[in-house]
Amino acid sequence: MSNITNINYRRRQFLQYTAFGALTAALPGLVLSENRVLNNKPNSAFKADVEIDLIARPTEVAILSGKHTRVFQYHGKLIKGPQAALKTVPGYLGPIFSFQKGQKIRINFYNQLSELCITHWHGLHVPQIMDGHPMYAISHGERYVYEFEIKNPAGTNWYHSHTHELTGAQVYQGLAGMIIISDDVEQKLELPSGEYDLPIIIQDRNFTHDNQLSFNLRRHDRMRGFLGNSILVNGQVNSLIPVKTRAYRLRILNGSNARIYKLGWNDGTAITAIGTDGGLLEKPQNLPYVMLAPAERVELWVDFSGRKPGSELILQSLTYQGTHSTMGRGMMGNGSMRHGMGRMMDAMGSGFGQDEVIDIAKFQIHEQVGDSPKLPVELIPMRRLTERDVSQPDRTIPIAIGMQHMSFQLNDRTFVMQDYGESEKIPLNTIQRMKISHDSHMMGGGMHGGRGGMMGMMMSIPHPIHVHGQQFQVLSRRQSNPEKGYESIKDGFIDSGWKDTILVMPGEEVDIIKPFNDYTGLFPYHCHILEHEDMGMMRNFYVS
Repeated sequence: MSNITNINYRRRQFLQYTAFGALTAALPGLVLSENRVLNNKPNSAFKADVEIDLIARPTEVAILSGKHTRVFQYHGKLIKGPQAALKTVPGYLGPIFSFQKGQKIRINFYNQLSELCITHWHGLHVPQIMDGHPMYAISHGERYVYEFEIKNPAGTNWYHSHTHELTGAQVYQGLAGMIIISDDVEQKLELPSGEYDLPIIIQDRNFTHDNQLSFNLRRHDRMRGFLGNSILVNGQVNSLIPVKTRAYRLRILNGSNARIYKLGWNDGTAITAIGTDGGLLEKPQNLPYVMLAPAERVELWVDFSGRKPGSELILQSLTYQGTHSTMGRGMMGNGSMRHGMGRMMDAMGSGFGQDEVIDIAKFQIHEQVGDSPKLPVELIPMRRLTERDVSQPDRTIPIAIGMQHMSFQLNDRTFVMQDYGESEKIPLNTIQRMKISHDSHMMGGGMHGGRGGMMGMMMSIPHPIHVHGQQFQVLSRRQSNPEKGYESIKDGFIDSGWKDTILVMPGEEVDIIKPFNDYTGLFPYHCHILEHEDMGMMRNFYVS
């Protein structure tokens, strides 16, 4: 067995799912009572344009030189549809799905693992029963049939395990893959395509001496999130990508469990962003670097024209402060103490610290060509939502990041499978204003009085908040008490496009505006540091 943390989730999950089954049997009219077994057969009335078998199974793959690595892997088989709909990639990640807006998709998901599993289509606007809510997790040998229409515009999304208390371990072992959506509007732009449209899935992992994945979670790993000491791109190490002297489109996904990347080029070239989580921007945006938290995506335009064959351009994670390696900034005395504590926390784990420069991928110019597309001045039209669009102007839905008893919470509560509070009830077909707040001072005395101690340190961790369902837009971002570390990251947020995940820093308030259209039911929102999600930093919105 790979060196994965041996935590006894199964008894708790058995009790939860048994209780769920008893509840639905006792109350068959309950609006949330869609039994997961009901989705084990295709709907004959649903006429799929694309049908795929997707199997989660244990296997062994070559990642490092020498012994193969035991992993969990999505294996895909195209049953119906164009060949381009499914592309198998080297490494341990699942296949890349390529869909068109308006297509009807059927995915027959089979669980061949020895534990519960369910798959979430991260970023897609689909019904509750097709979203991959943890309550629909299936056992070994079972099938879950997903059927949905692609309503998203062109963009980069992904899929991954969403099994309660096992998401971190299952994604870490390989259960993730990219979804690419295209539409007519995008195709008219004639952006780089084919070999010039590159997926870049970034993950950090630890390996044992015999090439097995190591996921030993100590308490501080759960608190800060797991950081690995090897960077993988598309499931492979030491990524060297040959390119030509022309423009490329890079679709970058942060598929790490917890690591936040500050992406920049090694020679100081500006980053040119053309898309975020929810699709293309209105126009290209130049930045000195891009902050990319777990689950976030960014699409970059990179032009290698004018570079000499044999030269390299390196995508790096640049040094910055204000996250894991500098937890407790302003709470632990002088700067050297703070820096020392950050180093200590990184040394306790085995991963790179966030204050180090890390090479992500090297692009090596290997061929000179004479033609290249030009960067469009305008990309896509986008309706900007404002306060005037809010359906309930007197209501702001809170998402408050907090902590009690060494456990991260949202709105003072942790996850219960079908639980939701009054503030989490959303009327269908409305647009809601939401405030995500991360008051790092709210814990008061912490463990040792004042603002110090472990509790204060933990409250100074940033959190990427993901909201299932439709994408949202950012209205504003405010720092109540900006400190020096914030200066090293503040220019890397892209808040001008559609999003489904947003990084919220300690002391920040982020106002977002989000539609809740088309579908009723339970839609989770949670921290996408997967260790935090597994600890219960997740809640449900109930749309009715």
